[in-house]
Amino acid sequence: MINPLYDIALGFLFHTRLRKSLALVEHYGSAEEAWRHLDEPEMSVSLARAEQELEWINAHGIHVWTLADSDYPYRLRQCPDRPLLLYGKGNIQLSAGHIVSIVGTRRPTERGKEITTTLVRELHQRLDSVTIVSGGAYGIDITAHRAAIELGIPTIIVPAHGLDRIYPYRHRPEAVASLAHGGLVTEFSSGTEPMAPYFIQRNRIVAGLADAVVVVESPEKGGSLITAQMAVDYNRELFAFPGRTSDPVSQGCNNLIRTHKAQLISCADELIEAMNWPIANSQKPTVNSQLTMVQMLADNLSERQQAILTKLQEAEEGMHINLLVMELALPYGDVSSELVMLELQGLVRSLPGGIYRFVR
Repeated sequence: MINPLYDIALGFLFHTRLRKSLALVEHYGSAEEAWRHLDEPEMSVSLARAEQELEWINAHGIHVWTLADSDYPYRLRQCPDRPLLLYGKGNIQLSAGHIVSIVGTRRPTERGKEITTTLVRELHQRLDSVTIVSGGAYGIDITAHRAAIELGIPTIIVPAHGLDRIYPYRHRPEAVASLAHGGLVTEFSSGTEPMAPYFIQRNRIVAGLADAVVVVESPEKGGSLITAQMAVDYNRELFAFPGRTSDPVSQGCNNLIRTHKAQLISCADELIEAMNWPIANSQKPTVNSQLTMVQMLADNLSERQQAILTKLQEAEEGMHINLLVMELALPYGDVSSELVMLELQGLVRSLPGGIYRFVR
């Protein structure tokens, strides 16, 4: 991996002007060379922040892909508004074969959830390999991730925030489980809160990483339709499941089909045929979901993480985060960030009321 310091610094310097940093890197050939030609206010502040971010990345086993890296996902590299860099946690293969992004409403019907689960299962059974991508949100997103986790196949969650937190909070078990086969990928640095514009921004990664994008259920307007339009703009194959004209959650899908933006499908076989993908020679058994929800044991923990774990091991009933902050004499934000990373590794469990417990 090429040192991403200046890529990170450019991200901080032009965080509201993504195209600016991308254009600079392409013009000068590298982020470091672009940095040398800049004369902008806040450069020293941005570089200092980047140095801190790099320390955090190295301490928490975060992988970084920059445009200078040969393993930067080739599908995403083709997009005109590709991210300058990506942060990832887990066992992630972003250039794997057969990547399908599945998106849809946050308020799906039981039919929509069943369609999603069946689609993932049939893709797994028909193809030699498949990776499921989505945004980790409520509804169709998390249904797709759960189906993949239960089958033990790779799934990539693309959050709209940094990797020092998980949103929605209720989806932390899925985030942890995804690390074994897949993981989390984002363009946002640590400390980035999930804000409305970031959800739209991350949608282009959901679309750009994939060979095919599938919309399961969507109302007439919604984030999944933004992802669908991005897929069209990126020349990705777009598919949609139709629904009854009287169903509000089917209006978006029906419109995509009616306007010839999306191909109508009713099962995985139709998607596979449209993509001209070869069928696997044999059917594959499913994996018990309990086996995939394993604890992620950390090989190397930082001094700070070891101190937190030591405190939690001593407290059988767990400890409140405020008590940890006080006893360790560390800033609240640092303790909170370390707890998220420990939880993602399966070493710590969060309980209601700000209590954290060591996983024995």
